[in-house]
Amino acid sequence: MERGAEALIEIKRSKFLAVVERAPSEEAARAVIATARSANPVARHHCSAFVVGDVPRNLILRTNDDGEPSGTAGGPMLDVLLGREMTNVVAVVTRWFGGVKLGTGGLARAYGDAVTHALENARLLQRERRELLQVQLDYTEVGRVESELRARGVGIVSIDYRFRAVMTVQVEDVDAMIGMLAGLTGGTARPEVVGHTYVESALL
Repeated sequence: MERGAEALIEIKRSKFLAVVERAPSEEAARAVIATARSANPVARHHCSAFVVGDVPRNLILRTNDDGEPSGTAGGPMLDVLLGREMTNVVAVVTRWFGGVKLGTGGLARAYGDAVTHALENARLLQRERRELLQVQLDYTEVGRVESELRARGVGIVSIDYRFRAVMTVQVEDVDAMIGMLAGLTGGTARPEVVGHTYVESALL
């Protein structure tokens, strides 16, 4: 998410104000929740859900019904975030009771719908993993290889000048990159994977 957003919906005189924000860590998510709570201190409920992390099996998932019947607020909010395959995001829905009970099903729909409407107003990013590949090059060839790679849209992270030039690039297809470097260096390049990173682009 590049830019957060909010949405206000009203159901049977109860008002639901949803706020969605980027949250790269659990601490950042909890800070957003605290801000929403302090911004509307007289509201009865400040329900929340967040997803943090990049590796699916290690995602941090948290929900809080904040006084609503169990499973009627945070869970449905989290379902919306997971259904959109989102991560590093927090949603907070503040509710002002309008005097008419909505029932557990009505509450679940309302909290989920509030988050959905807020996401429609947000500017979202697509986050993709890239492998970091490092290769050593002679000084005489680094300029040519760099120019060729940039012309082909390869993301060059850095070039360090040591005994030889050490170039780090970010790639989606490691095998294709190894083949490309072999072709550019006459088979002398010996690239190795040294880690990974994530790149973000606007989601159309």
